[in-house]
Amino acid sequence: MGQSDCHRHSDLKAHVSILTISDTRTIDTDESGRLIREKLESAGHTVVDYRITTDDTEAIREVLVHFLDDASTDAIVTNGGTGISPRDQTVEVVSRLLDKTLDGFGELFRFLSYEEIGSSAMMSRAIGGIARGKPVFALPGSKAAVRLGMERLILPELPHLLYELQKHAARPHKPHG
Repeated sequence: MGQSDCHRHSDLKAHVSILTISDTRTIDTDESGRLIREKLESAGHTVVDYRITTDDTEAIREVLVHFLDDASTDAIVTNGGTGISPRDQTVEVVSRLLDKTLDGFGELFRFLSYEEIGSSAMMSRAIGGIARGKPVFALPGSKAAVRLGMERLILPELPHLLYELQKHAARPHKPHG
């Protein structure tokens, strides 16, 4: 399927939940979470939930499971906690929830980051995948990383991901005979 074929579904709009993982950010200081919201809404998507939680494994898992259980959420975008410090647990939590990984997401994110920031891009552990039929993306917490991930990867492909995940569910099964 060529790129033009993939993007014929660009009219699909998602209902997205956002999670910022940080020990220090508040709603007033969460510029990265705000940027995710702005990017999604300017592309016509709807933010259905937005939360901030600490870099705590159980707290992150609890919010993500809530988003996955929420029928109004089509996709999840997180930011923060993807680095290499001992407190960074986002990737470990997200990876345990994924049914399928989108290895290309992390690979492309690091490649594009390398073009912008050089070899320190190797420390990014950005990850993407599918959990319970929903795209889940874990971005680093910096505004530059969020901008790159949203503009270059997530927003261009989110409608196509939704289409691929929903196309068989949209067709009712017809019994043979």
